[in-house]
Amino acid sequence: MRVLGIETSCDETGVAVYDTEQGLLSQALFSQIDMHAVYGGVVPELASRDHVRRLLPLLRQVLSDAGIGARELDGVAYTAGPGLAGALLVGAGVARALAYGWGVPALPVHHMEGHLLAPLLEDDAPDFPFVALLVSGGHSLLLEARALGEYVPLGESVDDAAGEAFDKAAKMMGLGYPGGPAISRLAEQGRAGRFRFPRPMTDRPGLDMSFSGLKTFTLNTIHDLGGATVLDDQDRADVALAFQEAVVDTLVIKCRRAMQATGAKRLVVAGGVSANGMLRERLAQAMGKLGVKVYYPGLAYCTDNGAMIAYAGALRLAAGERQEGLGVSVRPRWPLAELARVDAR
Repeated sequence: MRVLGIETSCDETGVAVYDTEQGLLSQALFSQIDMHAVYGGVVPELASRDHVRRLLPLLRQVLSDAGIGARELDGVAYTAGPGLAGALLVGAGVARALAYGWGVPALPVHHMEGHLLAPLLEDDAPDFPFVALLVSGGHSLLLEARALGEYVPLGESVDDAAGEAFDKAAKMMGLGYPGGPAISRLAEQGRAGRFRFPRPMTDRPGLDMSFSGLKTFTLNTIHDLGGATVLDDQDRADVALAFQEAVVDTLVIKCRRAMQATGAKRLVVAGGVSANGMLRERLAQAMGKLGVKVYYPGLAYCTDNGAMIAYAGALRLAAGERQEGLGVSVRPRWPLAELARVDAR
């Protein structure tokens, strides 16, 4: 089965073709980072308009790279949520129109299930069941993945997502957007031990997370140094390192608790923040002591992309799942636990 995947949940337009026998045939991605960087964050209306401009050219490119025609596709999968409503509607509308015109089924895909399954695109893919940490600009959650579509929530951020906290902290320091890569690069020059930031909600039981307080602590630290306008490069690097260590340590502590609570021996880490080098290094140390193997998507699949949507859609379409009717609808808020379990073939 060959499935076209379309991703337009936020600020990246992704298109890919996945074949259940041959694997990923082709993919293309356009990032809107440069456009939104001027504003210090994503502007929803601009994001939606740019998806309209990019989708069809990317579609033609992907089909050409795969060496197939549109009539050789067996289905179209698209991100239906969660995400920005306008951006989601662009992808959903195009996907439903293409599927109708080609006479193939269409299937809405949960954006976070796409991230969750992205490591399964790799040669060394985990088997179910496993624990997953999904960390991105919009989400931070821990769950137990027992089977395709059977996801048991373990913990989540009660306020900001980890990636969102990175973006906001970077903005306080006068760094560029997106904040995660900017802070990570700067932290490499930081001096360990100059600042000690709190590890939120790690002094109490449970797997929920919180990153909002770290923003306030960061702002107060910058204020104590005289304000963002007078920070020198070393000040910024030291604050960046302390902030990154606090976020990473918090995530590692929560993962360790989740593995101990479930007894699982496989941990999947996905989403944009999963590309963070310090997170990977410290998770390797902590999980190694527990005998837990950690799985990541390839770096190209950490951020939003069409490949993960094509793959997730292909699994569900192959299992017989279909979307009824011709209506176009999206779910900007969509709890992952509401998905139905399917038996992948």
